[in-house]
Amino acid sequence: MHSSIRISACTAALVLAAAVASPASAQTKFRYGHMNPPSSVAGLQADLLAKTVAEKTKGAVQVQVYPASQLGGLQEQAEGVSSGTMHLHHNTMAGIGSLYEQFAVLDTPYLYKDVAHLMRVCDPKSPVMQKLNEGLIKARGVRVYYTFYFGTRQLTASREIKSPKDLSGLKIRAIPFPIYMATVKGLGAVPTPIDFAEVPTALATKTVAGQENPVDTIWAAKLYESQSHLMQTGHIMGAEIVVVNEKAWQALKPEVRKQMEEAAAEVAKKATQMTIDKEAEQTKLLQEKGMKVVGPKEGLDLAAFKASVNEEIAKQFEAKYGDMYKQIRAIQ
Repeated sequence: MHSSIRISACTAALVLAAAVASPASAQTKFRYGHMNPPSSVAGLQADLLAKTVAEKTKGAVQVQVYPASQLGGLQEQAEGVSSGTMHLHHNTMAGIGSLYEQFAVLDTPYLYKDVAHLMRVCDPKSPVMQKLNEGLIKARGVRVYYTFYFGTRQLTASREIKSPKDLSGLKIRAIPFPIYMATVKGLGAVPTPIDFAEVPTALATKTVAGQENPVDTIWAAKLYESQSHLMQTGHIMGAEIVVVNEKAWQALKPEVRKQMEEAAAEVAKKATQMTIDKEAEQTKLLQEKGMKVVGPKEGLDLAAFKASVNEEIAKQFEAKYGDMYKQIRAIQ
């Protein structure tokens, strides 16, 4: 485990007490850890939050951002925000599912009609998210702060892939959480769990033949250096979730929490639009770097991928998430 995370429960409590200032103190400091490069939309929005929070609270709250897995891997950071060794963190819905399993339902492939539907479902005020938030707070002392559109996940590989059978026997990196492992298996590949911090090395050494991520992440992490093809499978349309340690949140004065919520709303809107704007632009940039884009026009069998993935997801998750799938599809 990363040295920044490896501390006792007693020490964690001391860290939290020191980092979250008393009401009489001039400034409260929140540590915000995440996995993404600073140049990615996810990285940029974290920095924007720090700036906006400082403005809204007139300096009463300072958000200190630690990008690019400085505070550990995905699992370590999720646990860190629960224990209080850090206070803010963003992750995929399935990543936060490591703290409260039900969140993984929101990263189910081929579930949403479009980005607008995704964001209505993942809005912290939606009935689905309110219920999940209650469970997360109760189970792990972590609160949903805000969400933003993270992009639609596409497949990259060191060869052209047009159907699930083309992936047979190929190792493809998967986020080490069940819904992602099942999705990659459904795509036709051998899912290989690797933390994002290890992905460039795994691709360069051919430990895996490919991976899957939104184009913003592919571009920011320079994965075009080791991957020759981008397949527009569009298998998971995802929102990133920003969470906050509940004790740290409740330690804030009510007026400061309101200012923090205002900052979150502004940043969420800007980050979502930024991702939408960049998806087409970055796909072109990846082509300019030499990646061949393979979509339905180039012969990619999207119907075959959908059928294969949906079959695998139904097999593994329908019994567990069937009722929630109905609730999600009912949100208009």
